[in-house]
Amino acid sequence: MATSAVSKTLQGASGQWKRYLAQLLITVWTHRYLYLMLVLPFIFFIIFRFYPMVGNIIAFKKYQLMHGIWGSPWVGLKHFRSLFDDPAFLRVLRNTLSIAALKLLVTFPAPIVLALFINEIRHMVYKRFVQTIVYVPHFLSWVIYGAILYIMLSPANGLINNVIASLGMEKIAFFQKPILFQPIVIISSLLKETGWAAIIYLATISTIDLTLYEAAIIDGANRWQLMRYVTLPGLAMTIVTLFILQIGFFLNVGFEQIFILQNSMVLTTGDVIETFIYRVGIRQARFDFTTAAGLFNGLVGMVLVLMADRLAKRMDLPGIF
Repeated sequence: MATSAVSKTLQGASGQWKRYLAQLLITVWTHRYLYLMLVLPFIFFIIFRFYPMVGNIIAFKKYQLMHGIWGSPWVGLKHFRSLFDDPAFLRVLRNTLSIAALKLLVTFPAPIVLALFINEIRHMVYKRFVQTIVYVPHFLSWVIYGAILYIMLSPANGLINNVIASLGMEKIAFFQKPILFQPIVIISSLLKETGWAAIIYLATISTIDLTLYEAAIIDGANRWQLMRYVTLPGLAMTIVTLFILQIGFFLNVGFEQIFILQNSMVLTTGDVIETFIYRVGIRQARFDFTTAAGLFNGLVGMVLVLMADRLAKRMDLPGIF
């Protein structure tokens, strides 16, 4: 009797799966053209995102170019131990954490503030003009933007140093002082990307129900109160989602920017994990060692995303999982 009961249960479960599969096939066929549009993105991610992840196995091998990934001998966690015993990597990790924390504290809330103030502009022509001005720097490559910074901060005839000299102070060699490198990175990132990052917040603001503003105005709310009690709560879901996503790239502080701005005189504060991987991994051909560094970087990002998502849910805010 017990056997027959189990058999009936399995048959029932099998029937449910068949119905589910049939419903799924009907849905896919009904929306086949929409699903067809996903084929190329899936192919892209499989070839350029998922397949390259196989290369992470190099972090556990003594990689030899002649033998390839699969023919190279296993060394276990040797590269990870070497990584954390290397004073250069510990310095790089410290620099990366410092720049990442500063970017999170400064550049993440800046687009929110900018979007709130742009939204308060009532003159549409002026509003469009301001939006255009703050968007434009995003479209400059870091090569061009870095060249502009070098010209502006040049100790010889840079605009900033000319102003400093006119005030009777000594000119500053900005790109030769390690203590100034991280502030330059943060400020340049802030000026270049804040306007572009504000777009998604402005788009979210445009979806907030106007009746909420009307009701608040009837209750006597001024513009600051409207911003605080209507606009900001309307942005909460977007802010949390983008915050969690940015946490996932916490240790990716921007290779292009750092590489363009750094030089040998500021490596003590300007060398980060990404430039370390390039310099040691590619230029010195230590692929296995720096693959371990890259894998560590990715694992930290994954852990931080999961922690941020769990924290958001505990605060009754929407997560991403």
